[in-house]
Amino acid sequence: MTASETIFALSSGSGRTAVAVIRMSGPATARVVAELSGSLPPPRSLALKSIRDPASGEILDRAMVCWMPAPRSFTGEDCAEFHLHGSAAVVKDVLSALVHIPEVRPAEAGEFTHRAFINGKMDLVEVEGLSDLLDARTAAQRRQAFHQMSGAAGEVFEAWRQQLLLIRADIEAVVDFSDEAGVAEEAGSRIDQNIGELISVMDHAVSRTSTAEVVRDGIRVVLAGHPNTGKSSLLNTLARREAAIVSDIPGTTRDAIEVWLDLKGLPVILTDTAGLRANASDKIEEEGVRRSREHISRSDIVVWVWSRDIAGSESVDAGLEADLCVRNKIDQDLRLQRNEESPKALNISTATGAGILEFIEKISTLAERKIHGSDAILLTSARQAIAVRNSIRYLNDALAEPLSRLEVKAEAVRKASEEIGRLTGRLGVEEWLGAIFSRFCIGK
Repeated sequence: MTASETIFALSSGSGRTAVAVIRMSGPATARVVAELSGSLPPPRSLALKSIRDPASGEILDRAMVCWMPAPRSFTGEDCAEFHLHGSAAVVKDVLSALVHIPEVRPAEAGEFTHRAFINGKMDLVEVEGLSDLLDARTAAQRRQAFHQMSGAAGEVFEAWRQQLLLIRADIEAVVDFSDEAGVAEEAGSRIDQNIGELISVMDHAVSRTSTAEVVRDGIRVVLAGHPNTGKSSLLNTLARREAAIVSDIPGTTRDAIEVWLDLKGLPVILTDTAGLRANASDKIEEEGVRRSREHISRSDIVVWVWSRDIAGSESVDAGLEADLCVRNKIDQDLRLQRNEESPKALNISTATGAGILEFIEKISTLAERKIHGSDAILLTSARQAIAVRNSIRYLNDALAEPLSRLEVKAEAVRKASEEIGRLTGRLGVEEWLGAIFSRFCIGK
């Protein structure tokens, strides 16, 4: 992977489409565009061109061509895009023509974004945001990813780095002007105060990392309760498919069944668990119950499902705390066609659909509370959290040093500053690059 080579890739989806986009980046881009389309179009505008095979001269398509000379391009290099008709034959023939042009090769996964990073068009936080944006399946995931990709988080991290530089400057002032009255005292008095304030800000950012992980991975909602209360039926109703086997036989669900849902723009992993009861029929059901409790312990939201026809099912098992209690099968008893007095109780029927919309509203409200303000969270990956935690550790070391040991204090602040530099990818991040860029698809 070298920037001296010119790369190309199909950036749009494969298969039959209305428009297919092939992008290029590298020093030979202008020559290739001229060879395929006859001449270079005006920079940064779409021009209708006949695309020819340089080897045979055959017209392969009539397409829109965009030429973006460096440095004003995504990668910072000369770039171009061919907006072709999206037939498989057209795409295949144009890609084949490009393969046979000297000094041009197919791009590797994430290579366009890698070049943008190397050329200073994006920092590593923006790269991770772009990766998350490409993977986003819900509005909440999109908002969080866009906040990272837009550079807003990077600006905060750069402000932290500047603060650390000012703290180091104050330490230097105390050292350099120790014999001048007033200067050293004034600088020394604010060093520890500024370090403490920055630690507090960083601690707050780290404390919200778990919320960012919930947005990225999904809010875990577990359906719990006794056997035969209708948990599997509720899962199938919300998933709008037969994801779980439904039976009147107690203990039918032996293992957890998960479905991924987009509930009002929120990412939700809904889990149906084996019914909880003390007297399991066999060892397999016992294992299912054990796994149910494990899923409940790792959940973000617990929904306790009960029904009137299962004696004692209304009581949440000891040691468990439900975020929402749901009474199912109200179609079987007309007296239950109203909500419980408890604000946590809700009556539903998976058979008729009664109460399902209200159930979705309540789950969405609970989920929103879990991720409130997630679009403004600064640290959204383990790599970022590690860098900030390391920086906090060094700053605490600096804070513990008295002003009489300024050299040691300055070294700790310098190390904290380096960790923030690693956060944005401007130094010492080689070990992370392969893992990050491998998440991208070909053409990005």
